[in-house]
Amino acid sequence: MKRKFITFAVILICFLLQSTVFQYLAFAMVKPNMLIAVTSSFGFMRGKKSGLFVGFLSGLLVDLFWGGTLGFNMLLYSVIGYVNGSFRRMFYDDDIKLPIVLIGVSDFFYGLLTYVCLYMLRGDFAFGSHLMKIMMPELVYTILVTLALYQIILHINKKLEEEEQRSASKFV
Repeated sequence: MKRKFITFAVILICFLLQSTVFQYLAFAMVKPNMLIAVTSSFGFMRGKKSGLFVGFLSGLLVDLFWGGTLGFNMLLYSVIGYVNGSFRRMFYDDDIKLPIVLIGVSDFFYGLLTYVCLYMLRGDFAFGSHLMKIMMPELVYTILVTLALYQIILHINKKLEEEEQRSASKFV
């Protein structure tokens, strides 16, 4: 129960930071997608089920506050969390390369599908412009923010795992 509460608190804090602080720290009208970083991180740290859960909650918040279509971001974030959960066996705490690559790929995948579903299907075929002006700057900014955010999420995850192991050893 404590893990779910803390997970929800992390999602909510990142959502609030993304919607308030990073609105003012936007470069060229681009802000980092912290919820992609959170969804991906929980996915490869805790597995498919946790990634799916975090992705669903993150996508729900995005859909409720910024999305035009309810369910679009929920689906994208859920898929991203689930797919990142597939890499749990490859995840090591001390190696930051895999998390950075997975978060970068997740953000690119999110941007690509958002372009295809929200712009291209409506007749906007300026993919090169969208790629260079929105997707790539957001990707770089997200990765830069992830370098700090990931360390915080990793620390929280380690503390929760240690606490869960201590409480499980009391019953054995």
